[in-house]
Amino acid sequence: MVGFKPTDIPPTAAVKFVGAGTAACIADLFTFPLDTAKVRLQIQGENKVVNVKAAQYKGVFGTISTMVKTEGPKSLYNGLVAGLQRQMSFASVRIGLYDSVKQFYTKGSEHVGIGSRLAAGCTTGAMAVAVAQPTDVVKVRFQAQANSSANRRYKGTMHAYRTIAREEGMRGLWKGTAPNITRNAIVNCTELVTYDIIKDSLLKANIMTDNLPCHFTSAFGAGFCTTVIASPVDVVKTRYMNSAKGQYASAINCALTMFRKEGPKAFYKGFMPSFLRLGSWNVVMFVTYEQLKRAMMSAQRSWEAPF
Repeated sequence: MVGFKPTDIPPTAAVKFVGAGTAACIADLFTFPLDTAKVRLQIQGENKVVNVKAAQYKGVFGTISTMVKTEGPKSLYNGLVAGLQRQMSFASVRIGLYDSVKQFYTKGSEHVGIGSRLAAGCTTGAMAVAVAQPTDVVKVRFQAQANSSANRRYKGTMHAYRTIAREEGMRGLWKGTAPNITRNAIVNCTELVTYDIIKDSLLKANIMTDNLPCHFTSAFGAGFCTTVIASPVDVVKTRYMNSAKGQYASAINCALTMFRKEGPKAFYKGFMPSFLRLGSWNVVMFVTYEQLKRAMMSAQRSWEAPF
């Protein structure tokens, strides 16, 4: 058996909540440069917002290389503080509460259908956005701004929160909530439900046991499926959240403007970094999450054991 062995006691909701947030932060530390490259590619075409030349970024590694040359290596981690704040509040809800909400919809039944899984994914995804939307707005804007620009929008994380609230009102911090709820309902359903189904299928068919290779395979499959389905909504969300005040009337207007000016391919801008990021993020997050749950439950069992 690879990694920590499964405990006899199932993990509590608190263990899942804390474990999911911690695992997501660890995954972000590893994959954040890919996320930044994805954002830069997605907003390419809105040059006046980020003050960069047309067609500056070409491909995942070309984007990363260009950023390092023109802005320095630190630029790859623009918005990391907001990103970690986002994951600690966001992943804790959407991933950590998924099993509890799923049990609520099934009323404790051992048989879990696809409908209950989808409903749980949509519910926790929407709940997470309601809690963590301001951190997502700040993260995207930091990733979008070029360090080499003389007119940087924000000097630091707290400065960004204050500036957005002052200039755009509290609504500015929740800008793009509708497309983000849509995106995260899709992402959460695809990611968690696909992981759930692949893992259950591998275990029931006795192809793998509940260990690291099983978690790796399930997470990789979930990452690919999620990228394919969620990319169009993700691009619109990024563009809309990064847009200047009044640039788009709504998220739908943003999508229509993209389609009219750049064609349908625009909805899959940054697909490769999205896949590299989501695939690797899913692998690191789910593998870490599974191990953390087991480690925390083993520790809890040791503490509660009589001396």
